[in-house]
Amino acid sequence: MKGIILAAGRGSRMGSLTDNLPKCRTEFLGKELIDWQLLALKEAGINEIAIITGYLKETFEYQVTYFNNNRWSETNMVMTLMEAEEWLSKDECIVSYSDICFSSRPIRKLMKDKSDFAISYDPDWYNLWKVRMDDPLSDAETFKLDTDSNIIEIGQKTDDLNDIRGQFMGLIKVTPTSFKDITKLLEERTQQERDKFDFTSLLNEMIKNNCKVRAVEIDDQWYEVDTEDDLNAYLKWRTPGNIFEKI
Repeated sequence: MKGIILAAGRGSRMGSLTDNLPKCRTEFLGKELIDWQLLALKEAGINEIAIITGYLKETFEYQVTYFNNNRWSETNMVMTLMEAEEWLSKDECIVSYSDICFSSRPIRKLMKDKSDFAISYDPDWYNLWKVRMDDPLSDAETFKLDTDSNIIEIGQKTDDLNDIRGQFMGLIKVTPTSFKDITKLLEERTQQERDKFDFTSLLNEMIKNNCKVRAVEIDDQWYEVDTEDDLNAYLKWRTPGNIFEKI
């Protein structure tokens, strides 16, 4: 199993914090966001790790493999993922957004799952969203599962909490078989459409094309950092040393 961190974007919603460093190099509770991810991956037993860079790629000095999205400012996260085709076409990989912070436990759960494509999700999302915003439903999206924990709907706006079984946390397991499915779906789209694809769009396309998208429930604390306000809210909510009971 290999690990891939998607770190090509700037993170413009972070304001001046990303003027000189990419978003994932923002400090949170004594470590940069990307350091938390690298630590979690290694604690889960994943030692072959790649970072896909883009914005300010020269600021990365970690001893890992690098891929680069030269078109980072024109594309979305799925096209960043495709830069790691060399790995994804041959090996099972855990793929992580670069703006999340988590322990090794969600990774281990994904590694144990037998499906070809799986994402982790937080059923207790509402409590985390309440820390970040006054009205969680203004930001949250639908997340519906069938009886086998496969996703049947994701990413639609709703004002009904019953439509939201959880929220996708930005952690994915991809096998060569599922990567082949992803590649085929993208080949059927125009370049302009491919460039705009975010992960929610990709998941919806996979569901429409009868590709199984397995949802793996977590029971662990994690953090998503979209804005500087998120950072400030988390710092008031948690104190250094208590981010995770055990990484």
